[in-house]
Amino acid sequence: MQNTQTVQIVAVVSVMLAFALAEWLQGRFFPSEASREDNRLDIAVTLLFPLISGAVLATSGALCEALMPAQRNAWAGWSVWAMLGVLLVADDFTQYLWHRLSHTSALWPLHRAHHSAAYMSVRVVYRNNAFYYAFMPGLWLSGVLVYLGFGWVYVAYAIVKVSVIIAAHSSVRWDQWLYRHAALRPLAWLVQRTISTPATHFAHHALVQNDGIGHYTGNYGNLLFVWDVLLGTARITQRYPPAYGLPDDRVHGPEPWLVQFIYPLLRSRRAESVLGKASHRPPAD
Repeated sequence: MQNTQTVQIVAVVSVMLAFALAEWLQGRFFPSEASREDNRLDIAVTLLFPLISGAVLATSGALCEALMPAQRNAWAGWSVWAMLGVLLVADDFTQYLWHRLSHTSALWPLHRAHHSAAYMSVRVVYRNNAFYYAFMPGLWLSGVLVYLGFGWVYVAYAIVKVSVIIAAHSSVRWDQWLYRHAALRPLAWLVQRTISTPATHFAHHALVQNDGIGHYTGNYGNLLFVWDVLLGTARITQRYPPAYGLPDDRVHGPEPWLVQFIYPLLRSRRAESVLGKASHRPPAD
């Protein structure tokens, strides 16, 4: 178990650093739009996410050990493809649903931090309230599946998934080359309907929603964009929004980073803030 965790951590950190370096070389890693609160939140979340997710996986495994000790590695004999199929549903599809639910009033305060950044970057990948990950169903189910014997298959799956998610948030915009050449159009058509790409995910973070590009109420996919295609929440334009973030932050200024990170343990003093005592209503479409 320790070896699998080490490999996963090293691989994910390597991918993150590679995209961060590419952004830095392009002059995009320190965006002018980032406020002091943004910088503090980005650092805190990036450092603490591994601890939060690791604690969830460990707790899930401990519960399995206490409640069903005889089932340890019970599914270890499954084929790799069967395990991947279960992971795609138990982890990625449930995260699509969790993400979609997070754009309703019930969970929006836990996800708002992810959209408050007025820029796209690897810095934004894990930018969410701590409880957003602590309660994420996919992490808990993944812990169960690892206990049941998915081991190295889960590690490989997680590395691929996180790589796609990092690439979809990065300002590098790796998918641009797919749209520039007519010969690549069939490949572009397939890729952008299969996995999350910068063009589709940037649209989800757009500041403006009525320009034919921004799509706050869709493009929820994390690894697979197929879920959006199948469930009617996809918008594919091959274009990138001109601006990102939340309109209320443009009017009132950024929320304190610690409020964004640990709400409701700490609440905002800003009038009409969804992180205060007022309505939890997400932004209008």
